[in-house]
Amino acid sequence: MTITEQRITEHEFLRGLYADGYYPDAVVDRGRDVLLALCARIEAERPADLTALYALTHEATRAFNRLEADFEAAGSEIETVAREAIAEDFWFIASAYGFAGADVEELIAPREW
Repeated sequence: MTITEQRITEHEFLRGLYADGYYPDAVVDRGRDVLLALCARIEAERPADLTALYALTHEATRAFNRLEADFEAAGSEIETVAREAIAEDFWFIASAYGFAGADVEELIAPREW
C-alpha cells in the first residue's frame, strides 16, 4: 500500500540515528520500515479511537523489541538517544493521523528498550 499522508511521506524517520555512526544503517532501515508499515496499517484500518491506535502502535513497538538483538549483534543498542528518537516518531505518526492527544508512553507501552 502506498502511504498518502503528505506529512508522513515528507518525514525523515529516525533521522538522528542515521546521522550517528553508532547505529548501523541496515538495522535503522528495518526500524524505519516498521514505522512505515505502521503508517500503512493506520491508513488501511483507519483506527476510530486511541484504543484502536494503541493496538497498532503496540504491535509496531514489539517489532522494535525484536530489533534490539540486531542492534546488539551490530555493536549498538537501543539506548537513550534511540529511545527518544523512536518515541518521537511514534508520536509524530499519531499526530499526523489526527491523534495529537495520544500519550507517547502509551504508544510504546510494551517496549523493552
